[in-house]
Amino acid sequence: MSARSILAFLALIAGVSSSQTSNCSYLGLFKHLNLTEENEVLSGMRPVKNWTTSTFVQIDMMLDGILEVDEKSQAVTSHIWTQVVWENEFLTWNQSDFCGIDMLTVPATRVWNPDLFIQEDASDVGTIQKSPFVRVTSDGMMYSYFRQRLTSTCQLNLWLFPFDLQKCTITFGSMVSDANSINLGSVHNASTLTDISERYMVTRGEWYLAEIKMVACNVTKAALKTSKLTYEITIIRKPMLYVVILIVPLFFLLLLDLASFFICEAKGEKLNFKVTILLSVSVLLLILQDMLPSTEDKLPMIATYCVMTFGLVGISVLEAMLVGFLIELDGHRAKKAPNSACEEIQLEENHQKEAARAEEEVQVRPEKCYLPLDGPSGSHLLTLILEEVKAARQEAVGQEKDEGKPGHYTRMAEIIDYVFFVLYFLTVATFLTVMYIHWVHFYYDYVK
Repeated sequence: MSARSILAFLALIAGVSSSQTSNCSYLGLFKHLNLTEENEVLSGMRPVKNWTTSTFVQIDMMLDGILEVDEKSQAVTSHIWTQVVWENEFLTWNQSDFCGIDMLTVPATRVWNPDLFIQEDASDVGTIQKSPFVRVTSDGMMYSYFRQRLTSTCQLNLWLFPFDLQKCTITFGSMVSDANSINLGSVHNASTLTDISERYMVTRGEWYLAEIKMVACNVTKAALKTSKLTYEITIIRKPMLYVVILIVPLFFLLLLDLASFFICEAKGEKLNFKVTILLSVSVLLLILQDMLPSTEDKLPMIATYCVMTFGLVGISVLEAMLVGFLIELDGHRAKKAPNSACEEIQLEENHQKEAARAEEEVQVRPEKCYLPLDGPSGSHLLTLILEEVKAARQEAVGQEKDEGKPGHYTRMAEIIDYVFFVLYFLTVATFLTVMYIHWVHFYYDYVK
């Protein structure tokens, strides 16, 4: 073999080895896919060979945490993790040509990305953490990921608060592309996404995840037909905190108000105790005001519970005031009766003194009496006046015999107190039973 042949053979071996080395590197694959430089065609145009073919974009959303549910602003703050999958018909290769490379990571700015947005999004743009890279497989499938602290609007139904169940939606759509260009769907089904979210959820707060559902549909708006993918997230509140700080204290305040009927009315302690209970209920109403929105169309049951408790305690305070007034009135009349008897005794003593003085004057100066013999004397005149006063008082006492004697208003107050206690007890028992049926029954129905 000549030297020229040997050199040619060595050059051929070197060329083959260099080509294999370049094809086994990511750089060679980048050059093959024309991704080494900015390519406006790849990054700006939808990656289909036939423009009538729609791009099927698949969106999987997992819930990492439920951070806050704001009843006042009707918003839910959560942490989501999203995977977006679509096909790029121009970025395909044969794995065997590149030493078995089946996956490539490329900058997101070098390839086309679907223009997706969340319809209920009310959060800051800075909360989105989007990966600067996109994963590409040999069959042309593209995978993009981003995480977001999402604040989404949600119409909260607080009628059963704190035993409420909320259903909030997160709707994905395209900014400018219609349904013929981009069609939305998901990779996994709803039950799989629910299981993944429950397994990897970091924080839940006072809520726990019940279910995730998804609905893909086409919506026509302003003569533009767009594809939408809606995730319906069902969350249930953990009510124990509100039971401890609201429901149980109000229940015990009602029991204390019932027990206050056994307090003696003599010193006014019963009325003071009921007023203290009324003030305690007012404090709980102020706490509830900071929780519930003022724009609620239908009054929540917890608000009805508080208002009814406040009303019952308020009526009980009015009844205690009435009973106290009747007892005080009876005591006042009992003090007035001895004074009337003393006045009669004093009037009779004055009459006797006046009669004795008149007799002395008749004995001393009998000759100077010029009064007619048939006219009444001074002593007889006073006797007539005293008899008329006694007759008038006896007539008044006879007319007000039942009302004027001591103890009448006290007995009336006892009857009113007893009847009100029975009615009050029945009202409280019925009210608490109705609230229990509505809260607990509906709550377990929702949970099941």
